Amino acid sequence: MKTYEVVLTKSYIVTIKANNKEDAEEYSTLFTGDIQDISKIEDRRKLNFQIEEIDCKINETFGVEEIL
Repeated sequence: MKTYEVVLTKSYIVTIKANNKEDAEEYSTLFTGDIQDISKIEDRRKLNFQIEEIDCKINETFGVEEIL
């Protein structure tokens, strides 16, 4: 079996409750992993936000190379 390195990009729509637009943008990038909320209860309480949904919209490869 060969080994490949795949360049992959994913796009999501995140539904989040936050105090303002700037917080929503920042917390969406800080506390999301690969289609999961990686924030902790302490983060949500301290920063007053809650991610309600993460929906993967695009999952696309940009290149594949065989590696040794």
